[in-house]
Amino acid sequence: MLCTKLPWLAIVATWLAFSAQANPFPTGGGLDRYPRRTIAGVSVIDTPLKCIMRCWLLGTLMLQHNNTLQSIVDPEVHAIASILHDLDFDRSPNSTIFTLDHRFEVDGAIAARNFIRAHRHGNQWEERRVQLVWDAIALHGEDKIALFKEPEVAAVTKSVALDFSGPALGVTAAEYAAVMGAFPQDNFKASVIETTTWLCRTKPETTYETFLQPYGERFVPGYSAVGHRAIDLVLGMSSG
Repeated sequence: MLCTKLPWLAIVATWLAFSAQANPFPTGGGLDRYPRRTIAGVSVIDTPLKCIMRCWLLGTLMLQHNNTLQSIVDPEVHAIASILHDLDFDRSPNSTIFTLDHRFEVDGAIAARNFIRAHRHGNQWEERRVQLVWDAIALHGEDKIALFKEPEVAAVTKSVALDFSGPALGVTAAEYAAVMGAFPQDNFKASVIETTTWLCRTKPETTYETFLQPYGERFVPGYSAVGHRAIDLVLGMSSG
């Protein structure tokens, strides 16, 4: 499996770091000029996107503590989906990921699928595995659905939740602290609020009746879901 060859994940982390900085891949100086760190013996770029690394590592620990899940969850699908789950937070000019008419989870799922299909190893994946990555990313904000989907989809949702919950699902306090030490939650609360309100302000129609709506209602002046909700459609019906 590709995830047992961690360079695949190094490529993902590198790509994410460049996307976050709105920089193209360097054409002259190579990758040597960027800070790096070693994970499991593999040198990777020291990505500023600590959140996605925490989600992946905490989720991996969760799986390792659950023999049943460890035996049925595809670790590579889980790794790729966990690492790529927030791609739509890309604010670079002329982003090829961000759209105004898709939920951020859907934009991220589409970008992840494109990345896998374009990769020389990923394009050999069975379509079912690609679909699992798409579903895991697209549904990670809908736990009332995701937790009842395939084990990989549910595992990614739980992995993301672990970043907020603290030690849980078998992950010990010591393990949790080690992950936080390697990838600290610097200004995490403020960053979550800033990013969610940016989404509510920038593409509000994609946030109504989602977990993002309360952030818009609290932090974005003039934001209102009224008239855009399912109940508004029903109440506006002329019959009955």
